[in-house]
Amino acid sequence: MAATTASPAYRAVNPATGQTVSEHPVATDEQVEQAIDAAHRAFGDWRARDITERAGTVARISDLFEERAEELAQTITREMGKPIAESRDEAGFAADIFRYYAEHGPRLAADQVLDDTDGAVNVIQRRPLGVLLGIMPWNYPYYQVARFAAPNLVLGNTILLKHAEIVPESALAIEKLFRDAGVPEGVYQNLFATHGQVATIIADPRVLGVSLTGSERAGAVVAEQAGRHLKKAVLELGGSDPYVILSTDDPRQAARDAVAIRLENTGQACNSNKRLIVMDDVFDEFVDELVAQVSGLRPADPAEEQEGTYAPLSSESAARTLVDQIERAVAAGGTLHVGGRRAEREGFYVEPAVITDIPQDSDVYREEFFGPVLAVYRVSSDDEALALANNTPYGLGSTVFATEPERAERFAEQLDAGMVGANHSPPEAANMPFGGVKRSGFGRELGPLGMDEFVNKRLMSVARPR
Repeated sequence: MAATTASPAYRAVNPATGQTVSEHPVATDEQVEQAIDAAHRAFGDWRARDITERAGTVARISDLFEERAEELAQTITREMGKPIAESRDEAGFAADIFRYYAEHGPRLAADQVLDDTDGAVNVIQRRPLGVLLGIMPWNYPYYQVARFAAPNLVLGNTILLKHAEIVPESALAIEKLFRDAGVPEGVYQNLFATHGQVATIIADPRVLGVSLTGSERAGAVVAEQAGRHLKKAVLELGGSDPYVILSTDDPRQAARDAVAIRLENTGQACNSNKRLIVMDDVFDEFVDELVAQVSGLRPADPAEEQEGTYAPLSSESAARTLVDQIERAVAAGGTLHVGGRRAEREGFYVEPAVITDIPQDSDVYREEFFGPVLAVYRVSSDDEALALANNTPYGLGSTVFATEPERAERFAEQLDAGMVGANHSPPEAANMPFGGVKRSGFGRELGPLGMDEFVNKRLMSVARPR
């Protein structure tokens, strides 16, 4: 590889103030080569250890996430603007994920005995592949890494982790935590890599797979690179999840519930309820309550716990993009009821917005609103609601509510998504698989399925003595 001049491409900027917190130079090509070599060399020893020993190390990672939850939470909030209470929850969720795989990983990776044939014992074994590359996003800096790293460390894979450019301090905090937990040298390494270096890593024959959580555009690039080099890939991409209200006894409470979900992480979640599809007999009351709930919110520092406030978006570019999308939605024929403008204060704040009836034939309809936008659509039948719910290039999550349980379940069965909830949102937990279909990506993380992606499901057949 040709030499690369290091430059401060990884930069932590406080979204509440717009002020730079720290800058970190990108890796040189030599450092990337050294990291790949170290991960490759570490794999032999790491895979040879008993799986219970690896699980014990992962359990210590869980312990440290719990012990350092406050420090870790402050880092997230400072770097990407997540409300501090949610940042604490995220550190705790990461601890839960590592604990789940520490406790259940050895059982999930156990040999599966098949029927004997011709005097031979036949077993499906789950064996690690080798060096993996993880490309992780900024919106959940610890949780996303945990989903990828926890099962693969238990399995015996080694990891190169390229985190998002705007959360370098979170990336370094994770690496230090792993080191303090006793993860051997070379088994987990943070890399402040460039996009060009990512392509080089994927192409390297010592790297056996890549997992990306991010945008549809980034996923398409990584999938193309992985395919060209015949590497296993897992992609968790965007979403435009439908949240369908077929019937409800309390439209206003239903609206309050929808707002609470949509504004989690300031709307910056791939599986948020981005399209609210509401039956016409409750539509007006539902929208009125959405507007009432959103109108009372004011911008505030996410490091301070205050009721009735909203946090900034993660970056200046995120704020500009969201305002542009809202303006294009209105220009296309949508009705903006409230919000949608930059707040008059420093930082990357965008007023939470309620917008109705964005035309389905508009370009902006097919885009993902990655921020506090409640987009609402009126329907007059279950068939119309279903057609609208499935009219999206994405297929991550979806939720339907109805006072008649059978109606909700019947509707849910017809939704094109990787995660579907009837009369509640699909659960997010360490033991529940996460992933989508269509342009939301492929592969699964978390739960038992999270152990089954980056493995060699090897058939071992041993002849018995006659």
